[in-house]
Amino acid sequence: MINKKFLDALKKDYQANESERRQIISASNGILFEAKKTIFSLQRQDFKTAETKITEMEKALANLEKRFGADRLKKEGAYKAAAEEYLEGKTFYLIIKKKEINPSAGLSLDYESYLGGICDLIGELVRYATNQAAKGKFAEVAKIKKAAEDIMAQLIDFDMTGYLRTKYDQARGHLRKLEQMAYEIKMRIGK
Repeated sequence: MINKKFLDALKKDYQANESERRQIISASNGILFEAKKTIFSLQRQDFKTAETKITEMEKALANLEKRFGADRLKKEGAYKAAAEEYLEGKTFYLIIKKKEINPSAGLSLDYESYLGGICDLIGELVRYATNQAAKGKFAEVAKIKKAAEDIMAQLIDFDMTGYLRTKYDQARGHLRKLEQMAYEIKMRIGK
């Protein structure tokens, strides 16, 4: 037989965990949505909107950490996806603004979130470079390619595995697209 008090305690813990889980998922989905809007704003060079959204996401992430603790949050896939997407948007912003990528102050984000976000950043740089090339801003394409090459040169030392290896391989594929774009521009304009 099972001790009824023990079972009641398990039920209480389970229900508390499920309540937290639903709250974390709901808040994380909001952050994920805002991160996607941030990236879209950056692609359109709407920096004011992007900066506002980055600040809002940082406040929301800090609020989640305060409410639930970083260790609890890292157990939820929705939170991890939101943190990674936030970092993709933030690092994309930093690269476009020619700033250095550093840890996000006041947030306890793990290496998987950072590395996943940075790998995904390379794909956004391809889209951004494509938009710049369409506007005839070929020098900007060269700068973007150089930034992506510099990032990938650093990431190669990680020898990533699993999920992060998939992200890294996708980033390598995106870098090849940038290289091809730069080559085609050079062939067309002869510089």
